[in-house]
Amino acid sequence: MRYSYLSHIECPKCGATYDAAAVQTLCTCGAPLLSVYDLDALRRDMPDPTSLRGRDHSLWRYHELLPVQSENGVVSLGESVTPLLPLPRMGEAIGVPGLLLKDEGLLPTGSFKARGAAVGVSRARELGARELAMPTNGNAGSAWAAYAARAGLGIHIVLPKTAPALPRNECLMTGADLYLVDGLISDAGRIVGRAVQQRGWFDASTLKEPYRIEGKKTMGLEIYEALGWQVPDVILYPTGGGVGLIGIHKALRELQAIGWLGGKSPRLVSVQASGCAPIVRAYEERREESSFWPDSETLAFGINVPKALGDFLVLRAVYDTDGCAVAVDDEEILQEQELVGRLEGTYVCPEGAATLAAARKLRERGWIGAGETVVAINTGSGVKYLEAVRKEPRRLVAVDGELDAD
Repeated sequence: MRYSYLSHIECPKCGATYDAAAVQTLCTCGAPLLSVYDLDALRRDMPDPTSLRGRDHSLWRYHELLPVQSENGVVSLGESVTPLLPLPRMGEAIGVPGLLLKDEGLLPTGSFKARGAAVGVSRARELGARELAMPTNGNAGSAWAAYAARAGLGIHIVLPKTAPALPRNECLMTGADLYLVDGLISDAGRIVGRAVQQRGWFDASTLKEPYRIEGKKTMGLEIYEALGWQVPDVILYPTGGGVGLIGIHKALRELQAIGWLGGKSPRLVSVQASGCAPIVRAYEERREESSFWPDSETLAFGINVPKALGDFLVLRAVYDTDGCAVAVDDEEILQEQELVGRLEGTYVCPEGAATLAAARKLRERGWIGAGETVVAINTGSGVKYLEAVRKEPRRLVAVDGELDAD
């Protein structure tokens, strides 16, 4: 049986197809390209999920639906399946007893970006890349730098100077060639675009190669498997570039095509910050693409993306599943981050906390029902965002002092 059932690359906008064996970036129409698999053959060869029994509990257990062509091509740092944690006390607090948290902070480099980096770097090396380049808001850079080092590849990263300090240090410690820009990720992207054209580096920018999304897709595969090949009622995803939401939707349709899932879809929710909500505005106006969000600002740095290249795919996923897009304030994010830590003992990142704030808001509106199963995606460990911590210890206590319990 084949290791991968990758067939070709296809443009979701104009339908043009491309050879998967060659390096591909954007379609000639300017849209991102997506990997397409021979799902008919896969359905014949793997008619049900029992084929997965006995495999390692890592994202590579789904290798038939990933683009890497052989086991020898895999670049891994031990990216295991992440837990789907029940949050009963948090769920009670926001009126959603069936609340579950997909905790991506347990992956290598502390975020879900490890998924895209593992698959993207593996495929880039298979295709002969030697030097990668990318803009990032932080966590993607640290993940791609780590996997590039693991693969023996060079990588050049451009990062906004206001990004959290920890991902910057991670890039440096894993040998990346790191540049800081006095601007946003959109400015970093323009710099990388020029460098790629001038120097022939492999462009690893979000959706400018077709394979990062395939790694992110495994979030959906893991959620559906953890629920016994059923789908939850709602999945909430913090949306910057939106690759994970696109991937979760792609996983859904591929599993339905091979007969592993029924026809029901989870309602996909794109969660953004009020200070940077281009997808939300486009959704509210029922548009197919977003507009650039000027002067964007939010403490949830990972979703501070004024204009996503794949915005039309995010909106398509939302519309296709009868989902929605919702914005939450930074203060709401901080409140939920502190509350879930206190009630459940899990330290989520601000982007993950945004999904909990959105769940509360949608429950109050009646959009989420009390009896529904709701999955919130925590995209990274809160430890990577120490700047967002507001609480202080009570006071300094002398070694011979006593604690004041009041």
